[in-house]
Amino acid sequence: MIINNSVLADLLQELPHLRPQMYFKSSLTALSHAMEDQVLASSDPLLVIASFQQERFYRQEAHRYQRIAEKSDQIYVLAAPETSFTSGYDRYEMVAFDPEDSLTQEWHLVVIGKHYASCLVCHECPAPTLAETEENLIDIDTSRRFEGIWTFDRQVTKKAAEILLKRILAYRPELKTKIKRAQKQFLQVKETQLRMRESAESPIANPDPFVQRLVTYLQAGQYKLLKAYKSITEQERKERLVNSITAAIRQSLNTYEILKKAAEELGQAMQVCRCLIYRCKQTDKLATNKHEFLSHGVCSLAGENWPLQENLLFQEVVAKQERVYVANTQIDARVQNSPVLQNLVQRFGIISWLLVPVLDKGRLLGMVELHHCGTVPHEWEEEALELTEAIASQLGVALIQAEAYANLEDLNEQLEALERTRSNLIAITGHELRTPLSTIQVCLESLASEPDMPAELRQIMLNSALSDGERMRKLIQDFLTLSQLESGRVQWHPEALQVQECVDLALSSTRVRSTKEELPQITAEVSPELPLVQADGEWLVEVLNKLLDNACKFTSPQGEVIVQAKTNGNQMLEVTVADTGRGIEPNRLERVFDRFYQEEGALRRTTGGTGLGLAICRQIVTAWGGKIWAESAGKDRGSQFHFTVPIAETN
Repeated sequence: MIINNSVLADLLQELPHLRPQMYFKSSLTALSHAMEDQVLASSDPLLVIASFQQERFYRQEAHRYQRIAEKSDQIYVLAAPETSFTSGYDRYEMVAFDPEDSLTQEWHLVVIGKHYASCLVCHECPAPTLAETEENLIDIDTSRRFEGIWTFDRQVTKKAAEILLKRILAYRPELKTKIKRAQKQFLQVKETQLRMRESAESPIANPDPFVQRLVTYLQAGQYKLLKAYKSITEQERKERLVNSITAAIRQSLNTYEILKKAAEELGQAMQVCRCLIYRCKQTDKLATNKHEFLSHGVCSLAGENWPLQENLLFQEVVAKQERVYVANTQIDARVQNSPVLQNLVQRFGIISWLLVPVLDKGRLLGMVELHHCGTVPHEWEEEALELTEAIASQLGVALIQAEAYANLEDLNEQLEALERTRSNLIAITGHELRTPLSTIQVCLESLASEPDMPAELRQIMLNSALSDGERMRKLIQDFLTLSQLESGRVQWHPEALQVQECVDLALSSTRVRSTKEELPQITAEVSPELPLVQADGEWLVEVLNKLLDNACKFTSPQGEVIVQAKTNGNQMLEVTVADTGRGIEPNRLERVFDRFYQEEGALRRTTGGTGLGLAICRQIVTAWGGKIWAESAGKDRGSQFHFTVPIAETN
């Protein structure tokens, strides 16, 4: 079966408002990897369709699609078979199309998920003739250019997916049921649902700004390289070397591995005595050499602290933001006039020296250094210097991508935490507000509809409404208090205080608030001889109140609550609120201080509260430089809450 229709042409016919752009091969490679990295970082079910032109291109990325296939069962990979590629299932659907199919001239990647969608649909432009190549000094592989569409527009992506799924169905009709399921799940979404999804998308779900900067950077770098090449042979050598090193450093998103691999690959390719690559900023005084390539007989600089502030060559690179090349250190004035550089030259035998910065939008990320050692200077040709700059440019892209991926993982974790907080907030506030509101409403309706209600019953109704009104006030007050603490809007008034007085106030307040409840036995073992503490008295009493309330809440009337205090070192006083209540499982001792955390589910709890009390305590204690933690031997074995307060300085 041969299908001559171009997917790009079909897409432009369906959506005539689209305007295709020109992309270089290296730009499309980076774009594809960025989109694939986004898939790997996602936890949503996804539809992924990738068309690789030829099997050899697929083999380069097969390991990535093995990982991508772990994310979803709707993964389709298309390629023209050359050796062993056949239609079938290998953790994902493989579609072998006819080598004469128009797909052999195209490059596609379509990704559709719940929170984002993106597609890359390109058709390769005809290669330049030999005469054009000689005239423009362009290497054939480097000059591979594609015309196409790259977008995060969901409607465009859906249309591209529809076209490709029809093409897949033509080659593999046995996938009809699976493709229908994909269409229903990912393509047949109502507009209202789509708008709700798009409105709920988070900022990181669409990496458009980052990828756009990446593409712009790569496109500009590619034009710069094309202008610098002098011959077809040299261009082929450069592109092959750049691609091999880029492929090597792209095998990992770990910064350490990227720099290590880049040093090895660049040093071998340039056949230098020593290649150093180290991370640094413009203001650093020293850099530690961790990544190097050495030829035989050259001494290592691993672990050596490399001077930067007093290094005139490094400062020149920073000032100019471009490479600095010293052909002969024995006669170069910059080296001869600098004791620091002279010392480095003598200790490590550097006779020719090249420094190339690794930059991102003018920001220094690191430095690439090539050393030729011995007695005879080595003159690197301009092509070699430009080639090192090209590698440094690719290295900068790899570092930025690695950092972006790491940031993406951090942001995903933060979003997951925020989502848990949001769910808890909805569940807890819904329960804590609805319950007292229902009681208040019933009481008021009864009072309004029953004018002849006995006075005793009327008083009971009023007391119930007032009690639940107070419960709602506490809930709102806790929200406001935590908001003020987390936003830094609290004005602290620290002073020298006696812990015993603050404990007495907290105990008195606890007993007053709980006059209608039977409390456990509360004992204070706080010596008046303890040193004064430096804290805001109002907030210190607040911490004690909440810890006492928490202890009483989870301790039966037959139990006991003890407040103790002792010195903890020379600078801190440690206060402990211990109870004989239900206790805490060891794996939850850290989580109890999280916002909205509760031992029981929000809708089946036997005790009231929002789960904000301990979170407020942690904010207050942290604000004065103290620590707070919990200890427990396990369930039904009691718990102890400790916090520290700074001891006031004595004159």
